[in-house]
Order: sequence, then C-alpha cells, then structure tokens
Amino acid sequence: MVIVLKNEINGYSKRTDQVKRVKIFDTTLRDGEQSPGATMSIEEKVKVARQLEKMGVDVIEAGFAASSEKDFEAIKQISKVIKNAEVCALARCTKSDIDAAWAAVCEAKKPRIHVFLATSDIHLEHKLKISRYEATKRIREGVAYAKSFCKNIEFSAEDATRTKRPFLKKALATAVRAGATTINIPDSVGFAQPKEYAQMIRYISTSKEFDGIDISVHCHDDMGVAVANSLAGIENGATQIECTVNGIGERAGNAALEEVVMAIRTRSDYYESHTGIDVREIIPSSKIVCETTGITVQKNKAIVGANAFAHEAGIHQHGVIANPKCYEVVDAKALGAKTALIMGRHSGKHAIMDFMKSEGMKVDERSLAAAMQAAKRAEKGEDIEEIIRSTCKNQACEKETSQKGGF
Repeated sequence: MVIVLKNEINGYSKRTDQVKRVKIFDTTLRDGEQSPGATMSIEEKVKVARQLEKMGVDVIEAGFAASSEKDFEAIKQISKVIKNAEVCALARCTKSDIDAAWAAVCEAKKPRIHVFLATSDIHLEHKLKISRYEATKRIREGVAYAKSFCKNIEFSAEDATRTKRPFLKKALATAVRAGATTINIPDSVGFAQPKEYAQMIRYISTSKEFDGIDISVHCHDDMGVAVANSLAGIENGATQIECTVNGIGERAGNAALEEVVMAIRTRSDYYESHTGIDVREIIPSSKIVCETTGITVQKNKAIVGANAFAHEAGIHQHGVIANPKCYEVVDAKALGAKTALIMGRHSGKHAIMDFMKSEGMKVDERSLAAAMQAAKRAEKGEDIEEIIRSTCKNQACEKETSQKGGF
C-alpha cells in the first residue's frame, strides 16, 4: 500500500514508494528483558509478541535460546503464533547456541538466526581471550553453520564502536561471505557520539562488499544518545533499527522504539524514510510492556510519558488552544493521545477560561479574575481544578445574593 508522507510545516509531500523503508527490529523480549527485574513469564512474552506484531514491527527478537529452558520455550511458543513478523533467536558463534536457536525458531513462518561475536580488542583480550584471527574464524564458521539451517541470518559485531574500523570491516565482510543477510553495528556500551557513529555507518554502507545487505544499528543509552545515534545511522545508510518499547534494556537501556519511529514519521521530510509501524499501537504497547515488566516510564518520557502532551504554563496553553502545533510537533491524535491543559499556578487566562467553559461555568471578567487569583495562590498538592470550581461557585452565589439585595 502506498501512503503519502506529509509535513504541513514545510509543505513536504512524498509517496512511501519513493523513500527508504526502515525495518524495525524489536528486542524488547531479549535485550529489554535483560533489564534488572524485568523478567517475564512465557505467557507474558507471548502476549507482548502478539502486541508487537499488531504494532507492525518487522522483526521480533524473542530471546536468547541457549540462556535458559524458559527462554527457549518462550521463543518456541512465540514462533508458533506470529504470522507476519520475522521471529529471531540470538546465539553466540558456537554450534550448541546455534542448534538451540534453530530448534526454537524452526516452526516460525519467517525465522531468523542472529549470531554475534565481540570484535573490540578489549573484549577479545579480556573476555574471549582470543586473537583477531581466531575471531574471524569463529565468525565464518558460526555464520556458515547458522546458514545451513536458515536463509535469514544476522551477524552482530558486539562492541563495534570500540573496534578498529579496518578489523570491523573485515569481520563484517567475513560474515557476509559466509551467508549473513543482515549485519549489525552495535554501540553495545553507549560509547559512540552521533557524528562518529554516523561516520562509522557511512564507512560500512558505502563499501561495495555490503551492497544488497541490510545494515542494522543497535544503540545503548549509557550517555543518553541511543536514539540520536540510531537516527544518525539511518541518515548514513542503515536500513534497520534495533530498539525496545519504552527504551528498556541493560544498564541505561536501548534506543526507544517509540522515539525513533515518531522521529522518522514526524520528520519524514528530513530522514526521507518511513517505517511500517501502526503508530496507534505505540501507547497500548508501552502500557503492556509496563504491566508485564513492572518497569514504569517517567512522566516526562517522550511520546509515551504522562506529560508528553500535557501543558501547564500559561504561554504554552494559550498557544495550544490557538493551534496544538504551536507546542506539539508530534501528532498526539495520530497516536490516539489527547492534548491536556493542566490547571496549575502557571496557568494563564486563556487556559482557565477554557476550563471554565468546559465545566459549563459562566465566564465574565469578575469570575475569571477570581479564578485566576485563586489558582495563583494555591498551595502545593491542592486540587486547582476544584479550587477554580469552588471559587466560581462562590462568585456566582455572591452575585446572586447582591442582586437580591442580600448581605
């Protein structure tokens, strides 16, 4: 289906068949579940997977099959029920891991095996204790073995952003020659900054060895730039973003699915890209992940936070009443969200007047002035909406009494 992308601010308009299609690889059930305390039951993982498919993600990374029997069983159950999205299982470059991954996803309609090996010197020397030569050998053998089971193979060079570029390129090229159809360049520890990550993705995407291969980005948020890095990757040739709902994940988390998707949608004029995500399912997905993991999002979280479309400052409220686009660049209605004008000490005349009208109150200069004064004097924790109601009611009673000649 062809959709026309529009940006009313600058008049941008383009058909989706004329811009890049970015794949959304969701790893909420694998990397996201590795957040401390975020463990989900098999039933909960199946529930989340169904919602991810409903939202339109391209790839669901269902888990790390070799890590536990429950992870293996969850991947297997998810593989049986998902029909449209690819179902992916993670594996190290070892035969036992790959055997487990394939056994878990073999019943999937669209299976993918995702193999990985660290390539940075610090990982090779201290964690794996192998040489670069041995690392390349393991990559070649691991990808080729996975390919014997499945056509759709992804290879990740763990800690790519701390890997010397010539060796990173060699490792990725080795994976492609062995049969990888997607190569992932992860910022595994949130080390890279947007400009240098962009240069790294450009370095790989413009190399002839990778023509026709999907280039994926997987960014962690240790220094708060996971979304920025992911988007920089898209600008420089990446075709897949690996992300999680609500940005959950190890340590400070992963790039947030809702943020990268809405950035691409809102600024399609800039990124010249689109995704297959049904944005109306973003907020329901966020709520389900909160419920199943027990990890809530902060109120000021972009896109899905309680305050994402809430306004208390008078100047902002005035602008939003005039036109929501004055202070909301993301389309709340598209998400199924509502703009909220919060009555508070910072609220101005226009918002208070709007509230009074919504409550069926008669608005005149005297009642409006009284309501504004009462709101400004409110103490922390007081219900300002109730204060306005009470004030206006008292004003109405006083007016009625004076008209009847009362005292």
